[in-house]
Amino acid sequence: MSTAKGPLKGRAARLGRLMPSGPSSAARTPFVLLVVVLLGGGLISLLLLNSALNQGSFQLNELKDRTTELTDEEQALQRDVDDYAAPDALERRARELGMVPGGSPAFLGPDGKVLGEPSEAVAPKPTPTPSRKPTPGGKPAPPAATGSPKPGTTTGAPASTAPARAPAPDPTNSGR
Repeated sequence: MSTAKGPLKGRAARLGRLMPSGPSSAARTPFVLLVVVLLGGGLISLLLLNSALNQGSFQLNELKDRTTELTDEEQALQRDVDDYAAPDALERRARELGMVPGGSPAFLGPDGKVLGEPSEAVAPKPTPTPSRKPTPGGKPAPPAATGSPKPGTTTGAPASTAPARAPAPDPTNSGR
């Protein structure tokens, strides 16, 4: 049995025509281009993703800084509110407005009866004030009018013995 390497016949000839007869670079070119395109696309997408993450981190840092500033401002405002709400500050501002400490309180009972003895608030004796500067005309300035009448004097309004009653809170909203 000898095998001769001659021309192929029949089925082998048809299969031989389908297979390339020599080394061919044309079949590898599309595969190499596909791999290069995929690698390049992957690198570009990683670059874009990294840029987006960096931009997000910059925005996050700016927002954290802004939050810190606003927190500091809120704390400063809360300190101011606390200072204004302190009892001694309230008393000082009330005296500046001409208010005086109230007398003994009286209360209204559920049946409308007055409980306790109401008394008028009496202004304390004023501290001596320095003399007033003369006006440009040479006369001293007139005294400033005070907000409360002197004890024992009456104004045009009738005096009421019952204290003013505050409006009752609305029961439906529970004070909110």
